[in-house]
Amino acid sequence: MTFTPVRSRVRTAALALSAVAALVPGTAAATDATAAPAPAKQGPTSVAYIEVNNNSMSNVGKYTLANGGGNVFDVAVIFAANINYDTSTKTAYLHCNENVQRVLDNVATEIRPLQQKGIKVLLSVLGNHQGAGFANFTSQPAASAFAKQLSDTVAKYGLDGIDFDDEYAEYGNNGTSQPNNSSFVHLVTALRANMPDKIISLYNIGPAASRLSYGGVDVSSKFDYAWNPYYGTWQVPGIALPKSKLSPAAVEIGRTSRSTTADLARRTVGEGYGVYLTYNLDGTDRSADVSAFTRELYGSDAVYTP
Repeated sequence: MTFTPVRSRVRTAALALSAVAALVPGTAAATDATAAPAPAKQGPTSVAYIEVNNNSMSNVGKYTLANGGGNVFDVAVIFAANINYDTSTKTAYLHCNENVQRVLDNVATEIRPLQQKGIKVLLSVLGNHQGAGFANFTSQPAASAFAKQLSDTVAKYGLDGIDFDDEYAEYGNNGTSQPNNSSFVHLVTALRANMPDKIISLYNIGPAASRLSYGGVDVSSKFDYAWNPYYGTWQVPGIALPKSKLSPAAVEIGRTSRSTTADLARRTVGEGYGVYLTYNLDGTDRSADVSAFTRELYGSDAVYTP
């Protein structure tokens, strides 16, 4: 089988988290309590990564199941904020490019409508070629400080959690350290302590993904989900989580063939896994591509409502 390359991304310059100081309108407390979630469905959790440099988060809420109206997607991931490196202070910090920041600044229209439908919204965090990554914090306080930036952002914008994607860090740039065994364990431990009731997910790639245990502490159980990072393939994430929290299937909507999409969904159900990962949902009617997996996962076609 030919592997679809791990997603390519363009990271434009933008606002660091430190430049965003005040609480914004439309946080969790401002959610419209009158909005009712779509009917519940039976079957695996469906996840949609959205490249917000090019597409709107609202696309996730436009798909329902024909046989009852439930949401096709259960989790929407804002792709992606970055872990950047300040060379003057030699510290990592959370950075949001202009497109990610636009989504966060417009939570009332980009995020709340999804949450009101019952869809969870996560912020993915990705390396940015500067040497800073999840796997090279050199002390527990440094890891905990970055974890606080993540949890503060989740709280500030009323998000449902954080997704870790350890790509493009380019460890060693700017004089940074190489990956070590304690860094990601300290980071995940601190983040889970900060947000015990939120989602933490793992895009199963990079040095961090293979460093989940240190000093007698294994953070595997602190993740809610982990998924295969290679689109158009089947690969069980190497993390000690139950099948209900794993997605061995990964597809890129519009690029992975419908036959492969259906085969991977059929295998997900047949082998008892509980998550199905999709990437790059855009603003066009993709109901045919989406139906290729919803028929297998939920026994229903998908309906697109602009």
